[in-house]
Amino acid sequence: MDNRVAKADVTIKAPVEKVWEALVTPAIIKSYMFGTDVQSEWKAGSPIVWQGEYQGKKYEDHGRILEVVPQHKLRYSHFSPLSGLPDTPENYHQVTIDLAGEDGSVKVALAQDQNHSAQAQAESEKNWNVMLAGLKKTVEAAS
Repeated sequence: MDNRVAKADVTIKAPVEKVWEALVTPAIIKSYMFGTDVQSEWKAGSPIVWQGEYQGKKYEDHGRILEVVPQHKLRYSHFSPLSGLPDTPENYHQVTIDLAGEDGSVKVALAQDQNHSAQAQAESEKNWNVMLAGLKKTVEAAS
């Protein structure tokens, strides 16, 4: 299978602490990530679960927190049963979110691997760009 990496980024005019808080606080995440409810301890090795409704279908996605460097990096695995694929390691994405702060702004760079086609990569990039735009709006409105 072809592994294409979906990428998206945004620059947010806010302190890195506020951006980080928005990435790991379930009530804030719900406001910009398509209404999803997220549960996690935000520690490496702990599970992460997303629940909600997408395009009229209820979902419960899951994964594991792989790396947490507060205010710098968040990396986790992700599997969605809505993909129709078996729940096996090769069907999990790894999502990496890197934060780089400078001059009162934070660049948020996101990468998601395991997109098995150009269409899947484009769809992932579209969704992540929408999510990051929502993150930017949410954080800047609160700062």
